[in-house]
Amino acid sequence: MASRQTVPPAKPSAKNSDGDDRLLKQSFWQGFLANPEFGAVAGTVLVFVIFLVAAGDSGMFSAEGIVNWGTVAAYLGIIAVAAALLMIGGEFDLSIGSMIGFAGMVFAIPVLYWGLPPWVSAIITLIFAMGIGWLNGYIVVKTGLSSFIVTLALFFVLRGLTLAVAVILTNQTIISSNDGLTLRDAVVADPLFSGLFFGYVGTGLFNFLAAHGWLAARDDGAALAIGIPKVMVWWLVITVVGAFVLLKMRFGNWVQAVGGDANAAKNLGIPVQRVKIILFMLTALAGALFGLLQVADAGSAAADRGMLKEFEAIIAAVIGGCLLTGGYGSVIGASLGALIFGMVQIGIGYTSIDNSWYRVILGVLLLLAVVFNNYVRKKFAIGKV
Repeated sequence: MASRQTVPPAKPSAKNSDGDDRLLKQSFWQGFLANPEFGAVAGTVLVFVIFLVAAGDSGMFSAEGIVNWGTVAAYLGIIAVAAALLMIGGEFDLSIGSMIGFAGMVFAIPVLYWGLPPWVSAIITLIFAMGIGWLNGYIVVKTGLSSFIVTLALFFVLRGLTLAVAVILTNQTIISSNDGLTLRDAVVADPLFSGLFFGYVGTGLFNFLAAHGWLAARDDGAALAIGIPKVMVWWLVITVVGAFVLLKMRFGNWVQAVGGDANAAKNLGIPVQRVKIILFMLTALAGALFGLLQVADAGSAAADRGMLKEFEAIIAAVIGGCLLTGGYGSVIGASLGALIFGMVQIGIGYTSIDNSWYRVILGVLLLLAVVFNNYVRKKFAIGKV
């Protein structure tokens, strides 16, 4: 079974009854602060309290309001989980945002212009994504180049390729219909694709609660909040699976070992190159999944989708406790970081604060998260916590 890596105290703060330093027991406070999720939990509670005070009576915390900012958090959370795993493995992927727009176009063009069923086009999209993720990883592990540089190059390649191919094949950079067929109609008509990527779950439950006065209702009696968007279900499933893999499976041990010290991991027989390539493939798949869900929801594909999402995913992972140096972090923390993003981005609209301050607040959150995580880890490492 895998266990979470923490930094052991360099100096013992107490001895056991036999005087043996090797059998020291970690205090509850030390263990709590050592968890990568601590900063994310504290940040989530703080942001929640701030908006509860500032916008508690504005509808932000109604069912509809929660769905609104929960949807934003869910989209980001999907790629933040993958980015966190890759960062724990010691690498970065700056092409994940470009993958979102690329995946949307790869999906939409075959459906509208070549008549492919949406579920077939979705499979093709995911295969393309895995191939690009493999290419990223292969170049990094075979050349020894920084993943920052390699994926930055793919960032521009994918963004430019998406724009160029879209214009060549459709003469448009935003496509939603062709010859009377709309992308929305094609998605809805495909039960397999729409069942996975389009619409809501729990609509009946929401209507039941509205009928009994527990949720806000429309004039026809239906719940004002339609249900839980499927992107939120995907986010929850991916977070649970990612956390289980990282904490309970051998592959999770490998990821942490590779990120902590790749040479030592290689000497222990861990397939370092394979682990890294798989992680790059996962981030590409996460970007493609984001793109598919977004196209299904918006009913269109656009070449410029996913702008800056790669940085937001990294920020969410850092807020969640991931170190930029690798070997340490949390999938759950990354999801909480995405939740903070969602609350801030949508919550500002429920207050009197100008929306132009949104990215300022995110930058401050990133700086505070890095400083706080660094401070706690240093204190813990020397046994002063």
